Amino acid sequence: MKPNLLFIFAIAALFLGACGIAAAPEPFELQSPLKAEGGAMDEYQAAPAAPARTVSGYTENTGLVNNPVRQDRIVIQNADLSIVVKDPEAKMLEIGAMAQRLGGFVVSSKMGKTPIGEDTSVSYGNISIRVPAKDLDAALNEIKADAVEVQSENRSGEDVTDKYVDLQSQLKAKQAAETKLYEILEKTEKAEDTLLVFNQLTQIQSDIEVLKGQINYYEQAAALSAISVRLVAEETIQPLKIAGWQPQGEARDAAQALINFFQGFINFLIWLIILIIPVAAVIITLLALLWRLLRWFWRKVFPKKTPASPPPAPVG
Repeated sequence: MKPNLLFIFAIAALFLGACGIAAAPEPFELQSPLKAEGGAMDEYQAAPAAPARTVSGYTENTGLVNNPVRQDRIVIQNADLSIVVKDPEAKMLEIGAMAQRLGGFVVSSKMGKTPIGEDTSVSYGNISIRVPAKDLDAALNEIKADAVEVQSENRSGEDVTDKYVDLQSQLKAKQAAETKLYEILEKTEKAEDTLLVFNQLTQIQSDIEVLKGQINYYEQAAALSAISVRLVAEETIQPLKIAGWQPQGEARDAAQALINFFQGFINFLIWLIILIIPVAAVIITLLALLWRLLRWFWRKVFPKKTPASPPPAPVG
């Protein structure tokens, strides 16, 4: 067999081993909470090194063990709630300050106005924050502490331990393959062999970066819980007053629906007059001009033939 074929087979065997044999996952530590200033994320810091522990049947120092496996679970916890407050804007500032105080940060925030009557509107807000997972309960309790009403509250958790351990295994296998490729690259002499190894090395390095990004995402998502809060002004849940009368239930909903209908209808008329009618007029004018141009062109190319005059009748 030619030397080049042996070299190619050696590289193929290396990659089959790297992709097909899952390496033992290494122990891991979740990252510490974020340090945030001014509502922005600065950095994650790795947690201090811990003693060797068992993960998926392996230990850091002794390898495979036969004892029951003890494994720290990686759970991504999130929460969303809707609360009624007296001042949505002030409450939003309080929630942002709380997130920073706990070591988290504000992901996004939005303030707006909603109409509740003629010439009357109140504020509403939406804010998303991240706080250390260990402080999730404390953060939720603080958010709800001075709320007028908690309209809804949902918590969710996703156990990603298996995915995380599998990504660690893939990363270790890819890094081992990368090391071997560097060794092969140093020994290659022919240009085609060097190019072949370099291409494979580039692909491996790309895979490693993708795996590191996925691992980092799981670590950050597990270390920091996401909380989404909708802030509703207290005035929006008060009975609607019309000339001193306070309709309740369906009557209030019907009155609000009527207001929404007129608002939508007026918005439609504005769009119709300002945009739709002028655009339609321009399009119709262009089509009429195009039709006249086509008719003129058709008549020039295919003129109508004048029928020949019949011969005069003979004089009898």
